Amino acid sequence: MPTFDKSGRLRKRWEFTRLSSSGNRQMAAHFVVISSDPVFSWARLGITVSKKVGNAVVRNRIKRLIREFFRNNRILFPVADYNIIARSGASHLDYSAVCQELANALSRIGRKISH
Repeated sequence: MPTFDKSGRLRKRWEFTRLSSSGNRQMAAHFVVISSDPVFSWARLGITVSKKVGNAVVRNRIKRLIREFFRNNRILFPVADYNIIARSGASHLDYSAVCQELANALSRIGRKISH
């Protein structure tokens, strides 16, 4: 089972702000996926879930679902840096709905990167 170690994460504030200012955005119903040119030669992921989405239990559940999707579907992530932002309403999604929304958004990003 692949892990989600430190090398696969965005960890510093400047990494998140760089993505926000210069990244490509793809909207899904309950998520915003921002991608940008990679700093390293592998895909890295950052997750943002604000208090607007829910309390700490809800936010942590959403983050776990997104991390699990990233671990199980690395092939869908072209080499780039990503920030996945959960929007309100994401708290009601189950794992399969999260997978479907993120896979659709990533496929649109993949088409932009390959052209």
